[in-house]
Amino acid sequence: MKVISTTKAPAAIGPYSQAYEVGNLVYASGQIPVDPVTGQAPDGIKAQAEQSCRNVGAILEAAGLTYENVVKTTCFLADMNDFQQFNEVYSEYFTSKPARSCVAVRSIPKGLLCEIEVIAEK
Repeated sequence: MKVISTTKAPAAIGPYSQAYEVGNLVYASGQIPVDPVTGQAPDGIKAQAEQSCRNVGAILEAAGLTYENVVKTTCFLADMNDFQQFNEVYSEYFTSKPARSCVAVRSIPKGLLCEIEVIAEK
């Protein structure tokens, strides 16, 4: 196993790694919409979805991959009423339409609106 880490995505806020490469797969931890430079999150679901997607992209890049390598995503929303707006942003990044689960959860760390985790193939 190989740890994948980058300063272009937020550092882990708990006892976990940003991602692990195992064989030909990369398993990325969920990415919340925090700007890795400022440590702040934007307001609104669209801006937060955009930042989460960019954070996922930074981890993929650190692993030598792109969004096209993603085979599965799991998306967490604090409010399923944000589903349509989230999808508008998500679809701009995940154009290959990987398999996906999208669920509403009671809460997301730091009171945020979304989180995205991915599995990608090398």
